[in-house]
Amino acid sequence: MENLDSTVDSTENSKFSALYGGLIKEIAATSKMSTLDITCLLCVYYKFVRFNGPGAKQMKKNQFYQIYLVLFNVANVQVIERSLLAITKDTKYVSPRAWVDLFELYTTEDLERRMKFAFEVYDTKNTGVIDREQVGVACEKFFHEGDDEDELIELRADMTEFIMKKFDVDKDGVISFEDYSSVVSQQPVLVEFLGWLFPSNEERDLMAHVINMDSMLNYCNPDAK
Repeated sequence: MENLDSTVDSTENSKFSALYGGLIKEIAATSKMSTLDITCLLCVYYKFVRFNGPGAKQMKKNQFYQIYLVLFNVANVQVIERSLLAITKDTKYVSPRAWVDLFELYTTEDLERRMKFAFEVYDTKNTGVIDREQVGVACEKFFHEGDDEDELIELRADMTEFIMKKFDVDKDGVISFEDYSSVVSQQPVLVEFLGWLFPSNEERDLMAHVINMDSMLNYCNPDAK
């Protein structure tokens, strides 16, 4: 495998190829990302793993938290935890496959896949539905603390009511995936109706430059040839 990174010597490059060469081919066989994009993603992943010591094999979750903070300016631990839980059930580490899967999710235009991911993240009780309490908790983040607490409470209550009326299509008191998907399919901009989950175009641009994902650079720069 060609040495893609000047900070990795030939010995490390050979080790990288031995560790991830098979996985790169496996992912590339079904992924819409290019082989080069996948390789660049795993090269970054490998550097994080190396930082954990010579015997380390996977990225630690606290490292991933830092990535969220730096790339996406997201410090909400619950958002990070729920996002990772939707990709991997491992409670301590982020596997190389999970790492690639998450970035593929962040670059896909597949609305169905984005909806399934978003709903799983928002379903904080893991019941398969989102209830009024969960919506209310999410709405608390939409309004900053101010002097008039009564007004804030009223605004949050109004927003909760509005969201429930909008998304509880069958009027059974909860928002099912069917409710959610029927609304978002008509209005895709509402996929993140309970808060940030996907990088903005600017964040994707930063992510593309940091990780050297060529296809994303082309996406972010419409004039790219």
